[in-house]
Amino acid sequence: MNPTNLNRRDFCALAGGTFASVMFSSSCSGVVENNGRLDARPNRNLPALKPGRTTFGFDGHQDAILEVPKTAAQSGIPLFVMLHGATQSADDMFGYLNSAHEEAGIAVLAPNSRDTTWDAIGSSFGFGPDIEFLNRALERTFEIAPIDPACVSVGGFSDGASYAVSLGLINGDFFKNVVGFSPGFVIQRAPVGRPRFYISHGTHDHILPIDRCGRQIATWLKTRGYDVAFREFEGDHEIPADVMREGLARVTASAG
Repeated sequence: MNPTNLNRRDFCALAGGTFASVMFSSSCSGVVENNGRLDARPNRNLPALKPGRTTFGFDGHQDAILEVPKTAAQSGIPLFVMLHGATQSADDMFGYLNSAHEEAGIAVLAPNSRDTTWDAIGSSFGFGPDIEFLNRALERTFEIAPIDPACVSVGGFSDGASYAVSLGLINGDFFKNVVGFSPGFVIQRAPVGRPRFYISHGTHDHILPIDRCGRQIATWLKTRGYDVAFREFEGDHEIPADVMREGLARVTASAG
């Protein structure tokens, strides 16, 4: 099987081999894509944004949700971009978060993918429409919220975690922290910057097995000199409340 045509399920079936086989470079042939880079940047010198939830209705769709907690600072707010898993939605991410972002004083931007999962998780591993939309959602966020440029982070669950880890490597000059809750693999492009990583994985994950996924991803990042906190927990394909809080604690550690 050509590795450029692997999807998530193919990966899980083949991942008993070496992890390096799923670290793809931009030289793979037959892939039409952008490079995964984001150019939206915060404008900290904005008036305070009233706490609450804002739904971005681009193109007539409920495409992204921005939630600013009551506990957020008046300016210099930390932002966490949270990416959903396959077949999930932005709304589902707030179920995982529960009150953790409120407790931490972190604004959360949860976008919806253009399809049932993120574009580069599909058959071609190409970054495209989802990157363009994410950049658009970030631009809108930065137009209305005084986000701290030093505390913009990305994370996700499952497929969203794989996408987040990959984007974090590509945009490490923008995302200071990357939080991957049960990621499956990494889509490798030219890395930029040195973000910090928090990776969690359940020891009984029946969808993305920890031995083939989380453990190998954490090791791969560490061998390349990244600051990585790896958290194993007794559980399945999920985000326990204490693990969510730990992940968000990494986000706020760079605030200010």
